[in-house]
Amino acid sequence: MKLEDIKHITYIDVTLWLMRAAVVAVVIAGTVGTILKDRYTAGQWFDFVMFGLTMGGIYALVALGYTMVYGILRLINFAHGDIFMTGAFSAYFVATPLARSGFLEEWLLVGMIIIMIVSMAVCVAIALIVERICYRPFRHVRTLAPLICAIGASFFLQHSFRGMYGSAVRAYPDVKYFDGVLDIMGFDFPRIQVVVIGSALGAMYFLYLMVQKTKMGTAMRAVSEDRDAAALMGISVNKVIIFTFVLGGSMAGIGGVLYSFVFKQVYFFMGFFPGIKAFSAAVLGGIGNIPGAMLGGLFLGTVESIGPALFLDGLGIVAPYQLRDLIAFTMLVMILIFRPQGLLGERLATQRA
Repeated sequence: MKLEDIKHITYIDVTLWLMRAAVVAVVIAGTVGTILKDRYTAGQWFDFVMFGLTMGGIYALVALGYTMVYGILRLINFAHGDIFMTGAFSAYFVATPLARSGFLEEWLLVGMIIIMIVSMAVCVAIALIVERICYRPFRHVRTLAPLICAIGASFFLQHSFRGMYGSAVRAYPDVKYFDGVLDIMGFDFPRIQVVVIGSALGAMYFLYLMVQKTKMGTAMRAVSEDRDAAALMGISVNKVIIFTFVLGGSMAGIGGVLYSFVFKQVYFFMGFFPGIKAFSAAVLGGIGNIPGAMLGGLFLGTVESIGPALFLDGLGIVAPYQLRDLIAFTMLVMILIFRPQGLLGERLATQRA
């Protein structure tokens, strides 16, 4: 480093480097301590990874809604976590009678498709209403009004569902098939985790093909690059924006049902923390970047699952798994400070930077 470069270092730079060094030191110390304790078996680490991929798939599905809306409108839809909640909560009222009648056990695939369709339909409807009320009137206004409206819509959805259905936690139906395990190459995979990971990957692959291989997907990418130029080329920007919210709402609906079958409960506030973590995943992968949101969700879920045991248990922290949210939000802060464009962040043109 040259002397001129040293002169330009400020106390803020020093503080940030010290913060980075402190986080790295904690991670290394905790990891070494955990390895020396040798408290966890290989099977337990495998379970941590599987659960992390399960949650990561759900985070990725919700993160796609954040990243697509940002890619098109350059705005953060902070109501998206509660849109996720509305789909899961609404599907509960379909899943429960299907389970009680025995239909869900006898015709599992058909029943799951029905539940998914209901959740996706509700999420898409709510997402379009949010777009119409919170975003469309302010589409050409560079103020904080859309963000404030989105936050207001988030609270409105939470308390509307609280008012209609109460604040009690409702139990999602228990499906016996999901309680078993699958023996694959000598490893026991919980069926519900296999279903969630497979469904999430399938939905993400479908979305990727939709964006990359279809005419509407090409229009989405054109609008994301330059909205005005796309309009001059004959692309209906309004239709593209509506289609983006439809896709984002559909992914949130699928994620809501999968999340509910993993944790087997729904309540009016259930979308807040998954929504924040999905936003963290979108930022981690590079917000505005669809593959980045997928990668960010899977990475965040895996680190969040493994991290408490690997990083915190070795430090002697009691009940480290209760601090898994700390790991997720610490990652968000670190990414925003040291690499705000994310892991696969796009390079913005001068006009958009």
